[in-house]
Amino acid sequence: MSFTIRLGHLLALLVLLPGCNTLNPLCGSARPSPVLNSVSPMTMAFSKLPPTLSLILTGGQFVSSSVVLFNGTTVPTTVNSKSQLTATITSSLITAPGSYSVQVQTPAGNSGDLGCSSGGESATLTMTVT
Repeated sequence: MSFTIRLGHLLALLVLLPGCNTLNPLCGSARPSPVLNSVSPMTMAFSKLPPTLSLILTGGQFVSSSVVLFNGTTVPTTVNSKSQLTATITSSLITAPGSYSVQVQTPAGNSGDLGCSSGGESATLTMTVT
C-alpha cells in the first residue's frame, strides 16, 4: 500500500489546524501568547505607595511588542527578556486600597488568516493595595 501526500492537501490540513503554528510553515510571523507567573510586589500598603511604582512581571513568551495592562489600562512597559517585564504604574492608577488586575498582552503578528494563532493575553493576576 502506497501513501502519498500532495502539497495542496498538506497546506489545506495546516490551514485547518488553528493554533498549530509549529506545523504550519506559513506561521513564521506569528507571536506566542504571553504567560504570566508572578507580579512583584504583589501586595503594598496604600500609605507607602510612591508617585511612580515599578512592577516586575515574570513569566514567559514575552516579545518586544508585549505590554502590561494594569486594571485594563495599558501602561509603559519595558521588555527585559523573554521572561521578565517592568511596568511603570503612576499613582493616578491606584486611587484607593483594593484589588488591581495585572495582565500581559501581545498583539497579533501579521499571520493573516492562515490557520495561525498569534498574540493574545496572559492569565490575570491580582495586585492588592491595603
